[in-house]
Amino acid sequence: MFNHVSHVDPLTAAHIVYDHGRKPRYLAKSGLFKNPALAYFLRGAGQIPVERLSKNAKGAFDAAVAAVRAGECVVVYPEGTLTRDPDLWPMAGKSGAARIALETGAPVIPIGQWGAHNLLYPYAKKPHLFPRTQITMKVGDPVPLDDLRDKPRTTENVNEATRRIMAALTDLVAELRHEEAPAERYDPRKSGKRQTGNPNKVEKDERKQRGA
Repeated sequence: MFNHVSHVDPLTAAHIVYDHGRKPRYLAKSGLFKNPALAYFLRGAGQIPVERLSKNAKGAFDAAVAAVRAGECVVVYPEGTLTRDPDLWPMAGKSGAARIALETGAPVIPIGQWGAHNLLYPYAKKPHLFPRTQITMKVGDPVPLDDLRDKPRTTENVNEATRRIMAALTDLVAELRHEEAPAERYDPRKSGKRQTGNPNKVEKDERKQRGA
């Protein structure tokens, strides 16, 4: 499980996963599969399309569970999208990662990362190639979920598993940043910001409509 601060994150995640002798499979947003050439590459690499904020997302959940049970390494960004936190801290998490972990019993390995935003800031169109960017990652201990695995998959238990996953990620990011994380994780649903896509573009469009 990784925190998500840049569109280059899948590349850096693949690097560390390969370095540890595993081939990553990702839960990738379905929009990426609309490009035929890219879709061919993604499917060939075994990536799993996710229709976010849709009832069809269950298909991705089933595919991820099957992959984990087959012994594969599935990379998940539990925030579900690039962080909307103004200071790029991990946001409130989605439940998918927790549900996959509880369903399969597989260990959840949190990996905090920091620096990729300096190479390509969220929703920026051009990377900053110079000066050279340092991206740092830290692998944490498995998130303790054993006490929840045999309990009913209630909303309360899934939310608790999600909270533990996000807390582990946030602690790792805080160590890498040498800063104290916010007391409360940012929740775009409470802020009124859209949960997918570029929120800055929406704000610009709204200003244009108001004549600002």
